[in-house]
Amino acid sequence: MGEKSRSPHPVVRFACFELDQEAGELRKEGGKCIRLQDQPLQILRILLERPGEIITRDELRHKIWPADTFVDFDHGINNAIKRLREALGDTAETPRYIETLPRRGYRFVGQPKVEIPAPTNRIQSLAVLPLENLSRDPDQEFFADGMTEALITNLAKISALHVVSRTSAMYYKGVHRPLREIARELQVDGIVEGTVTRSGQRVRISAQLIDARTDAHLWAEIYDRDLRDVLELQSEVARTIASEVQVKVSPLEQTQLTRTRSVDPEAYEAYLKGRHYWNMRTGEGMKQGLVCFQKAIEIDPTYAAAHAGLADSAAVLGWWNFATAEQSFVRAKEAAKRALSIDPTLAEAHASLGFSLMHYDFDFAGAERSLRKAVEIDPRYATAAQWCGILLCCTGRYEEGLTELRRAIRLDPLSLIFGWTYAHFLFFAGRYDDAIVEGRKVLALHPNSGFGRQLLGISWAVKGVHDQAISELIEARRFGRIPNFLGSLGFGYATVGKSKEALAIAKELHEFSDNPYQTAYWMAMIYANLDSEEAFCWLEKAYLERGAQMAYLNIDRRFDRLRPDPRFQDLLRRMNFNGFDAI
Repeated sequence: MGEKSRSPHPVVRFACFELDQEAGELRKEGGKCIRLQDQPLQILRILLERPGEIITRDELRHKIWPADTFVDFDHGINNAIKRLREALGDTAETPRYIETLPRRGYRFVGQPKVEIPAPTNRIQSLAVLPLENLSRDPDQEFFADGMTEALITNLAKISALHVVSRTSAMYYKGVHRPLREIARELQVDGIVEGTVTRSGQRVRISAQLIDARTDAHLWAEIYDRDLRDVLELQSEVARTIASEVQVKVSPLEQTQLTRTRSVDPEAYEAYLKGRHYWNMRTGEGMKQGLVCFQKAIEIDPTYAAAHAGLADSAAVLGWWNFATAEQSFVRAKEAAKRALSIDPTLAEAHASLGFSLMHYDFDFAGAERSLRKAVEIDPRYATAAQWCGILLCCTGRYEEGLTELRRAIRLDPLSLIFGWTYAHFLFFAGRYDDAIVEGRKVLALHPNSGFGRQLLGISWAVKGVHDQAISELIEARRFGRIPNFLGSLGFGYATVGKSKEALAIAKELHEFSDNPYQTAYWMAMIYANLDSEEAFCWLEKAYLERGAQMAYLNIDRRFDRLRPDPRFQDLLRRMNFNGFDAI
């Protein structure tokens, strides 16, 4: 017996707009999705519930902003109303939808109409399980994983369809469990599974679509193509699945799915290997990724995706201090710009350019333009949401920034990097208890990583829970002798008054490698609680070498003791933080 039909939430229509309550999406003219952050969206919902009534600012505060909100409420609500009006094409002077009543609140002045859509059994959410490699060659696992990721990426271009992220899907690689059970864990209606075989210059994909609610097989197909046509093959599979589940594909999305090109098989293989290494998110992985992307580019200089992959790998290498800022971020910017000269619609290239502008040039305005463009082009590209959230937080806009970071987690809930990033910026926002909660979540999902431990350690340190702080930071260090973990342990020792131990860590960090660019920011962090003069020497060194972590100086709580010093404020000014709020 099949499961019951869905009972969708109401859709509220006004003028040329519609608010889908279930999807939490504002759409224009029945198709184009207008991205709104959480606060503007919630305000619109409240106003539409009571059209013509005055909704006071105080009421909005209690309904949307938590009691212990860490941002200035007036700034927060004014910014949310501004963004909502921008999305609607409305103005405060001549309001068509949202009227401001000075010192009182707001009122919706349009004519909303509530409609209850008919219940549907249509599949509205999908998970693409890792395609099984039938080549019997372990070295071809990257190819099967790459094809899985490409199919997920193509399906995710369809806004009417929720598609589980790559990280969450890969969690089920090699896992043989009932599909209904997997679908329930991933909260999806449908499952796509299949196999991939590569033989010379041919590729065969077998795919099937299953309604996980009923175990009914809805569609199955086998594709056998020349490897040069693999990009068209991936798009064709995505279009066919969209047709089978009967979701609406907008004209723009249709164009995105059909705009493909042939690709040299060797270049494509190098590209897939590069993405395989990129997804590892390790220093060695990024270095291997650079080699692979460079090989793809040498074979096909017009391969925009390979240029974007090179930009990604180079930028992240710079962030982790595995290469000098000049070696990494300059190369990343050049690669991103080259990718965009070939394909201006490549979200990955816009994101990498923005990430590099922020961490190397300290050009926060330029970085924001690039990152917002990336999010606009591909709202489901989780890395763009992550990097955009980082930039917004670093420039003091925590409300917006944390919203973007939460969105990245919703897009990819099992990601170690996204979870750790969100917890870290809660720490920067001064929400230490929340940071500890999120750090524990990271630890629960990734017990074999030191990032959760490191985050818990620095949070306990600033809260004054000394023994627990040092215990966590020592444990984090055991997971890897990297500057971040060493610097955090040194900071912890200095914070709890163990100067001898802190100086020993500083000595170890300084001797960490022959490349001092890896250590300047972390050295400054340790000395911030030991010797202000020494700390400023290291900060100046980090600034001159354009250390990537300097982009967080505006909000990094570990430098609070130095913050009142005029030299610190001068450094922020030179880094272009003028006009941005600090902590």
